[in-house]
Amino acid sequence: MNIEKLSKRLEAVSEYIPIGSKVADIGSDHAYLPCYAVKNGIAEFAIAGEVVEGPYQSALQQVNNSSLSHAISVRKGDGLEVIEKGEVDCITIAGMGGALITSILNQGIEKLSGVQRLILQPNIAAISIRTWCIEHGWKIIAEQILEEDQKIYEILVLEPINDNGPYTLSDEELLMGPMLIKEKNNVFQKKWHQEVEQWKRIIKSLDQAVETVETTEKKNQLQKNIRMVEEVIS
Repeated sequence: MNIEKLSKRLEAVSEYIPIGSKVADIGSDHAYLPCYAVKNGIAEFAIAGEVVEGPYQSALQQVNNSSLSHAISVRKGDGLEVIEKGEVDCITIAGMGGALITSILNQGIEKLSGVQRLILQPNIAAISIRTWCIEHGWKIIAEQILEEDQKIYEILVLEPINDNGPYTLSDEELLMGPMLIKEKNNVFQKKWHQEVEQWKRIIKSLDQAVETVETTEKKNQLQKNIRMVEEVIS
């Protein structure tokens, strides 16, 4: 992967960046995504944010070597602290767990004022992001599920709710994605068949453990999830 050819996952993320955006890529690693977006005329300005020294230096080097320092600012800091309020209109966060992504959004919530789009790619627990939407006045406008190198990824595209109407999702939509449920492509089917099998293995191990309130609650939740998923994918 390089700035000429992104991974399948990051290329999919880039497709949701509006043309002419000012974009911040949080956890940018080598800054491949912002470099690609600026070089290809998608973003007019980008911030590559990194909290870890090694990736921060890699991002700096990548931007300098690509002669893109005039349009990309590489900044070291935790989450959204690398951006100023009103500085960007699009934020991308890719390659982290859903709970970590929502934690980053919550810690920098005041920085979201003026942001018109969030493009989030959780490696796990996309349900955390869907729950966050409902609680914070954002809505899902697009979702994508794809497989790369035998790993399955979900991409969620969020925009702020500008009217006063409530945004709600059913339990099935929270877990599996309102738009992904409608499409039910092969990757979606594969993911949820795998999840069901994993949950069944966990229930089997819980059956052999000492029964407590916690184990009973966990079994009940897993059984509920299995029923929901099997109903959707059947």
